[in-house]
Amino acid sequence: MSTHIHTADTVENAIATPEKHQPYDALGLKPDEYAKIREILGRRPTSGELAMYSVMWSEHCSYKSSKIYLRQFGQKVSDEMTRNLMVGMGENAGVIDVGEGWAVTFKIESHNHPSYVEPFQGAATGVGGIVRDIISMGARPVAVMDALRFGAIDHPDTARVVPGVVSGISFYGNCLGLPNLGGETYFDPVYQANPLVNALAVGVLRHEDLHLANARGVGNKVVLFGARTGGDGIGGASILASDTFEEGGPTKRPAVQVGDPFAEKVLIECCLELFQQDLVEGIQDLGAAGISCATSELASNGDGGMYIQLEKVLLRDPTLTAEEILMSESQERMMAVVRPEKLDAFLAVVGKWEVETSVLGEVTDSGRLIIDHHGERIVDVDPRTVAIDGPVYERPVVYPTWLDALQADTASALPRPTEGAELKEQALQLIGSANLGDKSWITNQYDHYVLGNTALSFPDDAGMIRVDDSTGLGVAIATDANGRYCQLDPYAGAQLALAEAYRNVASTGATPAAVSDCLNFGSPENPEVMWQFSKAVEGLSDACLELGVPVTGGNVSFYNQTGDVPIHLTPVVAVLGTIDDVARRLPSGWQDAGENLYLLGTTALELDGSAWAGVIHDHLGGLPPKVDLQGEKPSQGCSRRPRTRASPRAPTTSPTAASRRPSPRPCCASASAPACGSARSRSATASTPRPRCSASRPAACS
Repeated sequence: MSTHIHTADTVENAIATPEKHQPYDALGLKPDEYAKIREILGRRPTSGELAMYSVMWSEHCSYKSSKIYLRQFGQKVSDEMTRNLMVGMGENAGVIDVGEGWAVTFKIESHNHPSYVEPFQGAATGVGGIVRDIISMGARPVAVMDALRFGAIDHPDTARVVPGVVSGISFYGNCLGLPNLGGETYFDPVYQANPLVNALAVGVLRHEDLHLANARGVGNKVVLFGARTGGDGIGGASILASDTFEEGGPTKRPAVQVGDPFAEKVLIECCLELFQQDLVEGIQDLGAAGISCATSELASNGDGGMYIQLEKVLLRDPTLTAEEILMSESQERMMAVVRPEKLDAFLAVVGKWEVETSVLGEVTDSGRLIIDHHGERIVDVDPRTVAIDGPVYERPVVYPTWLDALQADTASALPRPTEGAELKEQALQLIGSANLGDKSWITNQYDHYVLGNTALSFPDDAGMIRVDDSTGLGVAIATDANGRYCQLDPYAGAQLALAEAYRNVASTGATPAAVSDCLNFGSPENPEVMWQFSKAVEGLSDACLELGVPVTGGNVSFYNQTGDVPIHLTPVVAVLGTIDDVARRLPSGWQDAGENLYLLGTTALELDGSAWAGVIHDHLGGLPPKVDLQGEKPSQGCSRRPRTRASPRAPTTSPTAASRRPSPRPCCASASAPACGSARSRSATASTPRPRCSASRPAACS
């Protein structure tokens, strides 16, 4: 019985066969993009080079349609926003100085399409991937959160997707020993065939432990360590996230990645020891695009050259071709740059943790990324053309033809209850609806208190974690978005998402300090979607500037649609805030009889896009509530008035908290007023964080 041996397409062969047909379209490349690759190389690409360009130039990896808009986050910046910023956009995750020599890194990213194809593994590996971004910064992961959107709760396919996604998140996070602090879960038919699974991770580190991923130092070794490379996820997230789910015709649905949280737990401890012993120059996780991404990004961010021997990659499946090895998105893998004199010590540490390791090559000064496979050259490219200088599109932008009619269809004409019995009936309908009802059937599957540093979790408005045992220093995090508001007005809707997350963090007694975002939209090839995207980014960047909170990173997820029908644009905004002592936190539950309740802010007759309009009347139209960003700023102080440590902690809650994960307690506070929420007059506060250093990064989106 003979075994077929695949012969890799070499550079020499590419030069000799310029007219060979290549399936670039099946890899997601457009004809003009393929022509550009040939122009860059001066020849046709080898199959390995074509694989690299296809995944790195995909929408998921290159941000080719969103870059021109995302630059606003780096352009609209004040001194206040950079004061505590240590690392901004362009790295694996943003880093904020939180005082006392401590820093916190956090980021939110999407894993939407893989989670529809295979809900359990798609969601699980989404958690694993964002955690590895945190590790690569030199931080210890300490918590996760999730922002989820599903189809109608009574749809048959929802019963397939929801249990798989929730189980995947809980399985991976619980096995890693990371508390799930909170997030949000929404149900709406617009997400029926395109759920949104956005995962957030938080890590802590000392200032001196901060590391950035680059390949500097000619002669330094390039080492791959962690799980072996297999056939799972070949072209997975990078291609899936750049395509839509259409019925009929070719689709790009390769195998979803398979995660092993126990392997990742070992990898976390191994990486932290490598950092602690100063044995690495930098570490890059292998996520979307796998080795293609790690090698090209490390080389681009370093001295510009790298030589790799691909046959040294340890494989789970020995039948993988060279191209498949380059594209594989197998999980729990990291790539490190190590000085030759430290290689033995590096190998000793990974050996101690029983992490498999292979030395693939070294850093060069050639300015080229060169990859050989069994002695034959299969890749010879300028790494910047792969990882950085990809196509940048100015897509057509068109005001939606349907928007004026939608905004004119206001909820003011809808009948409202006039009697107490009718009002009670509608209130019960709202409280019992899918989005306002008790979500403990989901959240109870998550471990909230593992590690023992959780100060606030479900069902509070924001999660809170202690950073330093000795001082009580901590951070609070909240995620929010309202696709209904954004559909009515993308600019205002994005600002409302930021305002709610900002308010939820402030309601805990923390001071909002930084933002990470996950921008979920339809196809960028739809001019109306690009108009929505442009207005949402403009609105969010303007609001961040006015509130003084920088965007430290995040993710853009396009092609969230079924056929030609996009989801409601859903820019999920995560806000992180600092608190000098978690003992001063403010829970949201109403605890003591006889206390006064206050609603701060101005309540207006704003029912357009509301839960009431949707649940009671199945209506969406009009304009969302007006945004008053200057009115949001006092919400920082109203929950943080001076007091002694012994004084009681008054509960507070954001006015819009009922739209998130409400408590099963018999209480309900809901209003659209831009204020800090319900509070007692004896509110407790945290002191203002101390002045800190700053080191901003270039304005790019990682």
